[in-house]
Order: sequence, then C-alpha cells, then structure tokens
Amino acid sequence: MKKAAVFSLLAAGTLLGGCASNPLGSTSARTETCKATSEQEVAALFDRWNQSLQTGDPRKVVANYADKSVLLATVSNTPRLNAAQKQDYFEHFLQDKPFGRIDSRTIELGCTTAVDAGLYTFTFAKTGAVVKARYTYTYKWDGSRWLITSHHSSAMPEK
Repeated sequence: MKKAAVFSLLAAGTLLGGCASNPLGSTSARTETCKATSEQEVAALFDRWNQSLQTGDPRKVVANYADKSVLLATVSNTPRLNAAQKQDYFEHFLQDKPFGRIDSRTIELGCTTAVDAGLYTFTFAKTGAVVKARYTYTYKWDGSRWLITSHHSSAMPEK
C-alpha cells in the first residue's frame, strides 16, 4: 500500500513537472529547426523592403509581410493587421515616392526570428520632404523566406 502511494505521488509530481515545462494545450515537445542567418542577411531584408517601395506597387510591398503581422506606420494612427489594410496604407504612402536610408541599427538574431531596430530617414522625391524616424522590424523565417511579423515606425519626437 505504501509503495502504491509513493508511486502515485512520484507519478503526479512527474506529470505536474511536465505541465510546468509545457504550455497548456501542448501535446508534444516543440521541435524547431533554427535558420542559420547573419546580421548582413537581416540588414538586407530592409533593402528588399525599400526596393519594393521603389516599384510603386503596394502589393509588392505587402508581400514582405507575414499573413499574421502588424504594421504601426509612421503617418497613420490605424494599426494595419491584414494585407488589405497594409495595401491601403502603402497606396497612399507610395504616392510621394519614398526612399529609406538606415542611419543606425541594432540587429538581434534568434532561432527563426530576427529584430532590426534603429533610426532611418525617408526622403520623398515628389515633395522633397525628409522625415527622420525610429523603426523596429521583427522577422520570422517561414521555412522558405524571411517575412515581417511586426513593423513599427514613428517620427522622431525632437526636431
């Protein structure tokens, strides 16, 4: 009888320990293969995005974003959560022919994620306006390419 009680307590402890290490609802161990990358590869993702701006086609810009992603844009108060909302934003943003230049950045590499955050300057060919802003791009490897999962940009508060 004592052996059965001890065994039951050990089994319960093992199960509870497993619950502590696995999120609720998880039925198996997470198996994730990391994507080998470099800061240079992540830096090139901004260049890819900036080049898509140069096409003037908002659909090509939106193709850089994951289906589940958020855009918190510099010149909009509306969070853009789906492709149609992002396309709407870029249809207006692209009218002034923007070109971005990174001024300073910090890149953080993860297993299948990366973060590029820093300062950039946009020059608008149509109006001649120059806007300095802060940015953060988060990326996720989808198995075949890097996609933006969040993009936050805000104008510099001090002039």
